[in-house]
Amino acid sequence: MKSVALIAAATGLFLSSLANAQTELVIATVNNRQMIEMQKRTPEFEKANPDIKVKWVTLDEGTLRQRVTTDIATEGGQFDVMTIGMYETPIWGGKGWLKEFKPNATYDIEDVLKPIRAGLSANGKLFAAPFYGESSFTIYREDLVKASGLTLPEQPTWEQVREVAAKINDPSKGIYGICLRGKPGWGDNMALLSTMVNTFGGQWFDMKWKPQIDSKPWKDAITFYVDMMKKSGPPGASANSFNENLALFAEGKCGIWVDATSAGASVADPKFSKVADKLGFAKAPVAVTPKGAGWLWSWALAIPASTKKEDAAQKFINWATSKDYIASVAKASGWVAVPTGNRASTYDQPEYKKVARFGEMERQAILASNPTDSTLPKSPYVGVQFAAIPEFQAIGVAVGQQMSGGLAGKVTVDQALKTSQNAAEREMTKAGYYK
Repeated sequence: MKSVALIAAATGLFLSSLANAQTELVIATVNNRQMIEMQKRTPEFEKANPDIKVKWVTLDEGTLRQRVTTDIATEGGQFDVMTIGMYETPIWGGKGWLKEFKPNATYDIEDVLKPIRAGLSANGKLFAAPFYGESSFTIYREDLVKASGLTLPEQPTWEQVREVAAKINDPSKGIYGICLRGKPGWGDNMALLSTMVNTFGGQWFDMKWKPQIDSKPWKDAITFYVDMMKKSGPPGASANSFNENLALFAEGKCGIWVDATSAGASVADPKFSKVADKLGFAKAPVAVTPKGAGWLWSWALAIPASTKKEDAAQKFINWATSKDYIASVAKASGWVAVPTGNRASTYDQPEYKKVARFGEMERQAILASNPTDSTLPKSPYVGVQFAAIPEFQAIGVAVGQQMSGGLAGKVTVDQALKTSQNAAEREMTKAGYYK
């Protein structure tokens, strides 16, 4: 009887320990300020959910894309929550590689901006929740522009941007006229360059899916970009993407920066930026057409179909993309630090309006984005700064490498465009889009 009692007691202890065992939730994310802020707030989530322990895998943008793409394609199961974007989500969700996101009773899904919701959906289902969303715009140093005797209107042209950048460029004082992405990658330099090609009147593919990289609009846009950056950009620009340019601008080393609207929260934060009190904001520059001049993107949290911890993953995503999370960040770090581009209610907060002069411009840019009509000639694909087809990732990487080489002076613009066109044609032919 004694041994039976001991066995029963041991069994009870074992079952009790199982009941109290923590679920380890492995989350892959990108190494930008908003995501690092989310990691800092993890103890709040773990305190409210003591049965869940969060483990972070933080990577640069290019490495993150490679790791999560490999994991999702092989059903590796390394991650329970992935940080992905508007390119991957509808493709992977449509293929059944992601779990549908399930908002809880207090989530208020209607508060999430419609273009962001649409971009993270497939077949009428939401497959990721936006941590933040963005379009692109122009940030500039008001003091430097004023001193130059020139102006930047609310909707500048690329020609106006080039003229002002050349005038305020002063390397002897450590100030460069303009900072733009140059690091190769479909989500790095090609995010910017695709919008430049759009507004110069170009497109990735025509209605027969033939690549258009050797067309006049591409040559006009890339030649303009390379010439401007060589004259007024910082040294080593071919290695710079969002984080590098953010650091340069916040240190006061750039006069103009065209990039993601999400940068506004960082450059306007005096705790981070030395030029927070010297800022001007304008819409993304235009050239031949306003179509596709500003991109549309969201870094979102999604659950791979391979996870065995869906309940915990759903809880985490509901928390990290909620109104309560935004309020928590605002309380701890100020309203200027909150993730935006996801919820309409954030832009309506009086406290947010006081510290974010760029806020309403960001909201309007997101609402004005139209991924189904972002090019002057009609295009067969959906997407502003990307084409939402599986083959685009490989094409965008290959083209990005060539454009970065052109910026670095390793190849001419003509050579870069020709090599890119050939690579894109091979990929699209192999995939059966056309013969």
